[in-house]
Amino acid sequence: MTVVDTCFGKVKGQKQEGIWAFKGIPYGAPPVGELRWLPPQDPWAWAGVIDGSEYGKWAPQNRSDMAAIMGADQGEQDEACLSLNIWTPAADSADRPVMVWIHGGGFTVGASSQGVYEGRELSRHGDVVVVTINYRLGLLGFANLNEATEGRIPAIGNEGLLDQVKALEWVQDNIAFFGGDPDNVTLFGESAGGMSVGALLGLPAAQGLFHKAIPQSGACHTVATKASGALIGEAIMKCTGLNAQGLMSATMDDLLRAQRRIEGGKVDGYPLSKVGGLPFRPVVDGEVLPDLPIETVRKGGVAQVPIMAGSTLDEWQLFGAFQPAITKLNDETMAKRLGYLVDPAYIPSLVAAYKEALVQRGIEPTPPQVFIAIQTDRIFRLPALRLLEAQQPHNSEVYAYLFDWQSPAAKGAMKSCHAIELAYVFGTHKKKGAAKFYGEGPAADALAKHTMDAWVAFARDGKPGWGAYDKEHRTTQIFGENCHRESAPYDIEREAWNEVPDIFLGSL
Repeated sequence: MTVVDTCFGKVKGQKQEGIWAFKGIPYGAPPVGELRWLPPQDPWAWAGVIDGSEYGKWAPQNRSDMAAIMGADQGEQDEACLSLNIWTPAADSADRPVMVWIHGGGFTVGASSQGVYEGRELSRHGDVVVVTINYRLGLLGFANLNEATEGRIPAIGNEGLLDQVKALEWVQDNIAFFGGDPDNVTLFGESAGGMSVGALLGLPAAQGLFHKAIPQSGACHTVATKASGALIGEAIMKCTGLNAQGLMSATMDDLLRAQRRIEGGKVDGYPLSKVGGLPFRPVVDGEVLPDLPIETVRKGGVAQVPIMAGSTLDEWQLFGAFQPAITKLNDETMAKRLGYLVDPAYIPSLVAAYKEALVQRGIEPTPPQVFIAIQTDRIFRLPALRLLEAQQPHNSEVYAYLFDWQSPAAKGAMKSCHAIELAYVFGTHKKKGAAKFYGEGPAADALAKHTMDAWVAFARDGKPGWGAYDKEHRTTQIFGENCHRESAPYDIEREAWNEVPDIFLGSL
């Protein structure tokens, strides 16, 4: 048994397979009662010793079928959800690199305790300290209620991001007690977690709290404007019929029902075409998040931060492969659907380029496959590449990767879909039940080693083991059955987006 004395109290760890785990550590005061929808406060100091053998409560959320992919049943939920977990080889003075993980889930679901995110294997493999965090989700973390309530509820829609900042502040103050180096913190996350990493690159309050960034399948483009963010507050009030006082005392069940209706576009006057396919997301409010994060990066706002970014080859297969609304598309309905997402003026050239590119890949360029490939790049791959291009003039340590490992799920229909890299980043592909989605065997074991080697090397000194990304060579590391590097992979598709503005990227 090891007991660590943090700035707020003592926590007891458990050792397994040579790694100490400290779970469920509060990094913020419970955001309940009058603190609902306020920025996070420091945790309350506690007497005695926290038993760090159990994860903290999940942030309140509606049930999602996607959670099963991440390898955990939904845990007990509570608004008092601001906790983190630590895995370390030893609570000593070794000053190991620190890797802080932000989980994904569309800003509305998920938790740091999902099985695929267990940090033990990554910590052991790389002699690093791994931290995973919970943060407020959905309408508690990403709803601008300030305008709709005339300031009675001052939420700006970035409370979830501020939770992440509070966790990073906790890491700065305490991680040395767990054998970590507070001056060498790498922030990494996937999907909404990667989009959070991208947003934090543009968040002044986060500056100096991390030193390297790995946004996976999401970068700096998935944010709402202040005006569109305010629509969510209006929709919440209309859906619930509650004023500010009523919302402050509303049950979580009532709030989650309203959230589900908003996410489904079922609130009169607030269809998804108005509030967006991802209604709950960070908001460019002009103060906490002063500008589009990609613009902050372009202006050199995080010039000191090395960045490694990438995506999977077939991200949108996870969402579109079995959706009749996608699988039944024809040329006309595909163009109409794309017209909701991109200025129609760009659609003919995009479709033509992707049809050509899919033929070169050996894929029949049917409307569903064209649409899925366009969505993969529009939401995930292009934001990553534009982030690297934006940072490269200020910092040459920028690196691109692409995962093309194939999921065996649905007889291979998932291809290299969204989330397929997760078990290889954490080395959790051998956990019970993981093989069905992530695969198994000697090639999977080799992929896990290659992936963890790269992530840890980048965390250690900002160099993952391949050449930096620039517009001349576009060096990209491919992770899959055959790990290798390429120059400018899938460039027909990338070039098709050259004239498309950032505003059309990263949104759902």
